[in-house]
Formats: sequence, structure tokens, C-alpha cells
Amino acid sequence: MADKWMIPCIYLQYQKAVTGFGQRNLFHSGNVEELAKFYSDAGADELLVFDFSSEDKEHEEAIAKIKDICNASEIPVIAAGNIRRAEDVKKLIYAGCAKAVLNFSKEGNRKLLEEVSKRFGKEKMVVSISSANEFLDHKELIQEYAGAVLALDTVQEEIAAVSSIPVILHTDICKEQELIDLLKSGAVTGLSGSYLSAMETNIFGFKSLCREQGIKVNTFESEISWSEFKLNSDGMIPVVVQDYKTDEVLMVAYMNEEAFLTTLKTGKMTYWSRSRNELWTKGLTSGHVQYVKSMILDCDNDTILAKVAQIGAACHTGNRSCFFKPLMKKEYDDTNPLKVFKEVYDVILDRKEHPKEGSYTNYLFDKGIDKILKKVGEECTEIVIAAKNPDKEELKYEISDFLYHVMVLMAEKGVTWEEITRELARR
Repeated sequence: MADKWMIPCIYLQYQKAVTGFGQRNLFHSGNVEELAKFYSDAGADELLVFDFSSEDKEHEEAIAKIKDICNASEIPVIAAGNIRRAEDVKKLIYAGCAKAVLNFSKEGNRKLLEEVSKRFGKEKMVVSISSANEFLDHKELIQEYAGAVLALDTVQEEIAAVSSIPVILHTDICKEQELIDLLKSGAVTGLSGSYLSAMETNIFGFKSLCREQGIKVNTFESEISWSEFKLNSDGMIPVVVQDYKTDEVLMVAYMNEEAFLTTLKTGKMTYWSRSRNELWTKGLTSGHVQYVKSMILDCDNDTILAKVAQIGAACHTGNRSCFFKPLMKKEYDDTNPLKVFKEVYDVILDRKEHPKEGSYTNYLFDKGIDKILKKVGEECTEIVIAAKNPDKEELKYEISDFLYHVMVLMAEKGVTWEEITRELARR
């Protein structure tokens, strides 16, 4: 049996989150990208975004916002609403959506399904159903060209009786046991709606309840049992904590068995406070939560390396990392590719914001986009010429020149390395 999916949703109307299904769609500082990131960290499996725009201009702005959501989210994004033609599906897929939802109450979408399924893939197509007849009347079409059904009413039993297609139930039910019973029935593959979308909902906690009742869900489980860890004299194990994106060391703390199991259950880093002699979930009072991305045990089984998404500062002093007091340093060139790209890009951005007389970078910015594009084109040609020569030194030089000018172009157009690497990872 496959894992059951937990899919919170965001409702977009003219770029803003709006009330839906009787609940408030709260988000950090009015920022839907932050909300998408929150859901990614908090244990959701996918994210459903409804576009409630009406006019074409609003629809285009909604697609741009959905692209921002896809860039912020580390889980697949499903887009629903205001899809009327193949071009709409194309824009959503190109924006980074894993799936697009066709509303089957609209005849035009029923005609559209086969075309977009053949073009973009059956696995990217979901159909929304608001009555059993909408499915039963078009069962063959849906089964052949759609990968899942989004049920906007409790019609999952009728669908399951005649088909094995995955059914995502979008519901305003907010009682945990009722939702668990729906998952137990076997007719529901995934849940979405009010309960999972509420900011106060602990998705990992809900998943733990599901697992306790025999429902297979995607949760954290350790491949090595606590009994195999080598503990210190206090019965604890030290944990080195790193930022999962930058590998920056943030802090060191300790876990006992209760802290370790609580971390797995909640998805939030939890330690044992030796000074207070109590369990301590990082950020519980400050909001500077650490969402778990991975935990690795060292060769001696006596130290854990945890990689986390750090919200705010890791250190009680307000510093991002607890390690900020220099002791000594031998100068060296850092050749870590990502760090070098980021550092060069940051210098270029700084030149853009704080022009420096005589700077070649500022010369390019002053001349504008046409000059920058001309230089990018010239450097492309230089790479082709250099690649025909047997000596790779010239090629390295020309590629470096090209990358520099590309970064100037990126800065001019507001494209970041994180956006580029995310796009590459998606491919």
C-alpha cells in the first residue's frame, strides 16, 4: 500500500490568500512564498494552489505568483483554477508545477484533457470532480488521461467502487479522527483542505496519529535504533547542527532518547537542556524553529550530524550561528563552486547598488541590457573558438569570462543562483 498524501492548500485571488472552505488561510507577513516554505518544512507531501482570479490580467499575475510559490516550495505543487486552454496548462508546468487540475464541471476542460495529457504526460494531469456523475460519465477518459482525481465532495467511495485511480479529497472536515477514518477506508489516497491548511496544524503530529492507527504515511524513521548509539556518561549524544543548504555549522546540542524520538515524531529539532534538565524543542518560545532535513550518525555511533532549515537565528545572542568568535585563520582561496559563484554574484550586486568609479561591472550596468547581452554573446563565441584548441587553459579562461557576464545579466534581471540551481534540480 502506497503512502497517503497530506496536501495543504493556498487560495490565491489577485495575488492574495483568501478565505476558503470556512477557514482562514493564514500566512507569514502576508507572504505566500513563506507559507509554501512553511508547508514544505512542516511535513506536507504536496501543495495545492487554487487560482481564483477571473480576468486575464489577474490570471497572468496569479501564474507569476504560483511560479514564486514553486520556487519557494520543496514539495510538488499542484495548480487548480482558471484553466481554460492548453496554454494555461503549459504556463503552469513551465512555472514549476508538478501537476495541473482540470475542472471537469466545464465541458471545455473535458475536451482539453486528452490533448494536454499527451503533450505534458498523464502523471501531470488531475481532474477535479464535484459529483459522482462527473466521474462516472467520463470514467474511461479520466482513467486513460489523468493521473489522479481531486474530489471536491465526499464521492470517493463511488469512485473507488469502479476505479483504482488515486483520489485526493479536498474537505472542510477538521476533526482528526474523522479524517483518519477517511484514510482508513482505502478510498482516499490523499487529504487536502481546511485542517491541513490551518497554520496551527502539526502535520507531522497528524501523520504520527495516522501511523499509530495503521495508516502508511511519509514520516521520519531512523534506520539505526537508539540502542545502537554510543552515549556519554549522562546517557546523551551530541548533535552538530548544520544549515541544509549552505552547510554552515549553526550549533551543538545534546539529545537523550526522548529528544531523539520527539524529533522524529514532530519534524522539529528537539534536545535535552542540561542546564534546565528538561526537553527543549528549539524555537518553541522564540519562533527560531529548526525543521529537520536529515540526520546522520558518525562512524563511531557517538555523534549525530543534523541538517536543518533554520528559521531565524540559531544562537541565543541573535547571531545566525553560535560559531562567530574568530580565534585564528590561515588565508586561503575557497574554491567551493557554490560559494564562489555566490560570492562573485554578491560582489556584482553590491556594485549595482553601490557604484564604484572605474568599475567594469558598473560600466556594463550603465550601458544597459543591450551591452550586457552583446558581451554574453561575444563570450559564447570565445568559448566555441577556445574549445577547438587543444590547450584547455584558454577554455577555462573564456568560460570564467562567460560566467561572470552571465552573472551580470542575472543581477540586471533579478535572477539568483538559488533560482538557477532549483531549476536545474527540478530537471
